[in-house]
Amino acid sequence: MRKLGLIVNPIGGMGGSVGLKGTDGETYRRALELGATPVTPQRIEDTLSLINRKDIYFLVAPGKMGENYIRQFNFKYEVVGTIEEETSAEDTKRIVQKMATEGIDLLIFVGGDGTARDVYDAIGLKTPVVAIPSGVKMFSAVFALSTRAAAEIINSTVDQYIEKEVLDIDEDAFRDNRLAARLYGYLKVPKIKALFQGGKKASSVSRSAEDNKQGIADYVVENMEKDNLYILGPGTTLKTIADKIEVEKTLLGVDAVYNGELVGKDLNENGLIERIKKYKNSKIIVTPIGGNGFIFGRGSKQITPEVLKLVGE
Repeated sequence: MRKLGLIVNPIGGMGGSVGLKGTDGETYRRALELGATPVTPQRIEDTLSLINRKDIYFLVAPGKMGENYIRQFNFKYEVVGTIEEETSAEDTKRIVQKMATEGIDLLIFVGGDGTARDVYDAIGLKTPVVAIPSGVKMFSAVFALSTRAAAEIINSTVDQYIEKEVLDIDEDAFRDNRLAARLYGYLKVPKIKALFQGGKKASSVSRSAEDNKQGIADYVVENMEKDNLYILGPGTTLKTIADKIEVEKTLLGVDAVYNGELVGKDLNENGLIERIKKYKNSKIIVTPIGGNGFIFGRGSKQITPEVLKLVGE
């Protein structure tokens, strides 16, 4: 049997839709106050439903850190470790270390960059991993492209591995409109490059890149229609557009403009929905995240499926 470890960060990604740009530390409680709900259960259930190998035996974390989800399926498994009602990064590290000592062939973890750092602290390069994306910040290169990609990696018979970057993103700086990142370490992942995202890279500030941004901004501003709400996603290109129409733009947040005026700054899901319903006609302007190419879901979690549905109606 192939022995796999499974651990889930139960609060991973909860700050995304409410615009908190993370759930590290006490921010989790603020996310709850704003009505955030868990997102990791759906991610792991989606992945488990697509795993078709019959030779897998799971070591899973207890309760909401793994056991609650896997027992809905027909996998053979045993529970490793114990947890209290309120879980922490220390639980992740302790349980992952125990799984590694029991000889797992691959660790599957669900969360964001913070969870990736906890896993690195626990096992470093000792055990290969597959990271299922479920955080607010997923700039590290260890994450599969999607739950379907994660399942495809787990179903594969690849036994070659490469090292991928784990990034340390400063959440406080991130909320203050600054992307402060440093290399935290490396984790070992299966060598299937097409199924993993690229790491986040800083936007280019070369002359040609700046000229391109100005050209895009000129085009967008010239084609903006009257009485339309424009939702501006995060990033330097969108800030160039905002500068062109002389409104303030949060570099890493989502803002809204109507007839040349800022009508919403650093909005969360509810704020976007409120304005879409108020102004009737809405359009979203976004660009891919530098280096990994995502349009929605990484770095713009405020733009939820519900927001997309309303804009598309």
